[in-house]
Amino acid sequence: MLKGLLSAIGTYKVYERWLWHQIKDGKMPEHIAVILDGNRRWASERMLKSWIGHQYGAQRVSQLLDWCLDLGVQCITLYSFSTKNFTRASPEVKAILGIIEKKLKEILTDERIHKNKVRVKVIGRIGLLPERLQDLIHEVDEATKKYDKQFLTVALAYGGREEIVDAAKKIAKKVKAGELPVEKIDEELFERFLYTAYMPKPDPDLIIRTSGEERLSGFLLWQSAYSELCFLDVFWPDFRRIDLLRAVRTYQRRKRRFGK
Repeated sequence: MLKGLLSAIGTYKVYERWLWHQIKDGKMPEHIAVILDGNRRWASERMLKSWIGHQYGAQRVSQLLDWCLDLGVQCITLYSFSTKNFTRASPEVKAILGIIEKKLKEILTDERIHKNKVRVKVIGRIGLLPERLQDLIHEVDEATKKYDKQFLTVALAYGGREEIVDAAKKIAKKVKAGELPVEKIDEELFERFLYTAYMPKPDPDLIIRTSGEERLSGFLLWQSAYSELCFLDVFWPDFRRIDLLRAVRTYQRRKRRFGK
């Protein structure tokens, strides 16, 4: 009720403009990663079925893309579905994957994607997903693989530990085949075998998690070593542009030393 009143009198718009003036001349993060958390709790508070929360959350993702493009953020990575999420009730998993499938189909004809040359890629253990969804993921990848201006990455059937294990297995196969001397293995080489190797900047400058939880839950464990973390006490379906601007302001106010 209070939010509706504030919105009606334009307070949010004033605050949004004030935030924009605070950050517009500062250094923008090149890569923002977001843990999209709180869809189920948002729905539960409204006594709605969980899939409705995921549906509203998917709509918010579309807005986030617009906001990040407006800020000039080159890379956006979204944690949408983890390997652990497969343990949820079957109807909910089916609903989530159905919503994701619908959004991926929309990408194929989304003017923003093609106008802004956005490379769209899904990362994770894709083989765990339904075959129809795997085919669609491949279709989206093919449709945008030549784009290199901006990058939208969707972590689906993803786990940070699994990503590191998969990279280690690929390296081990090359060593076993005599294609790679053990002495050549270092951090730089290891990163080439991670899911995010295709990106110009795999390591996020800023990781945002919504819903008030303060943990990474296995998200980009390797890449997040020096990321700035911002935890927001707002469910993902309620995420607004001012929340993004606040997170960017927090990022700009921190001093990144990278161990120095």
